[in-house]
Amino acid sequence: MILARLENHFRQYKRGSLTDLAEILDTQPEALRGMLDLLIRKGRLRRLPSGTACGGGCSKCKPETIELFEWVNENGS
Repeated sequence: MILARLENHFRQYKRGSLTDLAEILDTQPEALRGMLDLLIRKGRLRRLPSGTACGGGCSKCKPETIELFEWVNENGS
């Protein structure tokens, strides 16, 4: 169930941080790591390099502390 919600979130928003996803899905970040890793292994998601800006523009977080993930389209982009 959470895995499907996770995929739907990425299909809609394309990117997400571990912290935000945990809040949205009302779960602990550590509980999401396995699901995120599964989506990465399946080629549906990629982890963005440390320091990548989230794009939110709020500047409340240090980019190097944010774990960002990005949806990979079916065509690989």
